[in-house]
Amino acid sequence: MLEVNHLSKTFFAGTVNERKALRNINLTLSEGEFVTVIGSNGAGKSTVLNMVGGKLRPDAGTVRIAGKDVTKLADHSRARYVGRVFQDPMAGTAPSMTIEENMSLALNRGKRRGLGLGVTKGKREQFAHELAALELGLENRLKAKVGLLSGGQRQALSLLMATFSGPKILLLDEHTAALDPQRAALVARLTEEIVNRHRLTTLMVTHNMEQALKLGTRLVMMHDGEIILDLDAEAKSKMTVPGLLKEFEKIKGAQLDDRTMLQ
Repeated sequence: MLEVNHLSKTFFAGTVNERKALRNINLTLSEGEFVTVIGSNGAGKSTVLNMVGGKLRPDAGTVRIAGKDVTKLADHSRARYVGRVFQDPMAGTAPSMTIEENMSLALNRGKRRGLGLGVTKGKREQFAHELAALELGLENRLKAKVGLLSGGQRQALSLLMATFSGPKILLLDEHTAALDPQRAALVARLTEEIVNRHRLTTLMVTHNMEQALKLGTRLVMMHDGEIILDLDAEAKSKMTVPGLLKEFEKIKGAQLDDRTMLQ
């Protein structure tokens, strides 16, 4: 479903600030696979997501989604293939528009648009049904401005909207990091439920090692622009946070602690 082949990216090449963000990265996700990605700051996690999402182009390598080479497609041209939830709850929605208006835009992402009602009775019923699954009472607030919602409610709505167009790939970019622990736990639970319900192929970046171990079917650790550890479902189920830290020390010969990983 997702094939990342030999991706490399260098920022500020040829200057004193040159930084190799990705070094010949290879990563393949099968249909329905849920991969969590961890690593310290500068490891290349978000760069990989931005390459898949189309916000950045690689210096070398290719990105294929569902067999299609999308390496040169801009992010708006990949909208039919990719759903994304950002770290900032403000980033995935339009605060001055209502819940139903936001959901209508998400439903039409990547599709041709013509003249007609943005929100019909049928769509409104669909939106209410989808929102009811969140158990946040938002199905009764369809005409409320999204800017009035809490951060957790907005992130849950963004998560739901990201799945509306039936994306081939769902990208989650530290989407619980800006939330308090209670709301982060809620969004993490909703993430697991929605991904499982729709069998979405998912790539999730997180600094939270416990979350990375709990969610998903596979875990990847990155460091200095490289993938240094790739755990399948069985190995992941037996792994612990101390075990991850020991694996890093064994592979790279350097110490890494929880504080470093959670920065």
